Amino acid sequence: MIKKHTAKPLLSNPIEPYPGLTVSDLNRYLPALQKVDDILMTIDSMHDGVFLSDGLEGLRKLPSSSIDVIITDPPENPWRGEDRPGSPMTLQEYYKWNNNWLEEAHRVLKSTGALYLFCDWRLSGMYHSMLTNFLHVQTRITWRKMLAGETSKAVTWKNQSADIWFATKTNDFLFHQEAIANQKDIKPSLEKDSGPNNLWGDIIDTHTGQSEDMNGDKPEALIKRILDASSFKLNWVVDPFMGSGGVGVVTKKLGRRFIGFETDQDQLLISMKRIDQS
Repeated sequence: MIKKHTAKPLLSNPIEPYPGLTVSDLNRYLPALQKVDDILMTIDSMHDGVFLSDGLEGLRKLPSSSIDVIITDPPENPWRGEDRPGSPMTLQEYYKWNNNWLEEAHRVLKSTGALYLFCDWRLSGMYHSMLTNFLHVQTRITWRKMLAGETSKAVTWKNQSADIWFATKTNDFLFHQEAIANQKDIKPSLEKDSGPNNLWGDIIDTHTGQSEDMNGDKPEALIKRILDASSFKLNWVVDPFMGSGGVGVVTKKLGRRFIGFETDQDQLLISMKRIDQS
């Protein structure tokens, strides 16, 4: 994923300019940074990579029916663009923006592909409605996001959960190494109470180490459960809004192939280092 360069180092200042990145890291990863114009893929020339790109523009560069799983947590306040930087989107603009990237997500997913979309309760209803316009919503997963209430202004019930919408391109999809064409195809073991369910109370977002204490990261066990359920080794996984690359780190550990997009260069450089070292 990371291209090797032998040119003269870009930086020599011994002070660490970015949290989590040394000067040596910058000299290694800055020359290897790829932008949206560097995404030149066909269905026969797919390759791993992380790119400095808006998620929508990145998805537009991917071949149709090429991706097995999309796992992402869309930003609640996406950057509006060069013409109005820093200006928050209106609700109508935000809806249109989400509609556009979900349409592209549908296009790039294989017929057996799946999307896992993270969101909090305030946006959950909106995403449920929007997903039904493009995909087949299979279920809503709820997990114990203990830090969810930190920024909440609620004065009554403290929120300590968040949602993950699981949707597929068709009703012919993969689940726990099985091809699911309809509910009749589900193995008896998956129908029992002891089988997988959509209440994931055993996984919480209490950070226990630096590897999880990064911008937008979800617990490694959470991403692993998703990948185990909806992908095989060497499958293609995409995160259009990857932050510091948590999904990419787990994806690589599990032997899947990863493509990620991020608009913040600092976060992208951190993700390059983390994925490279995972």
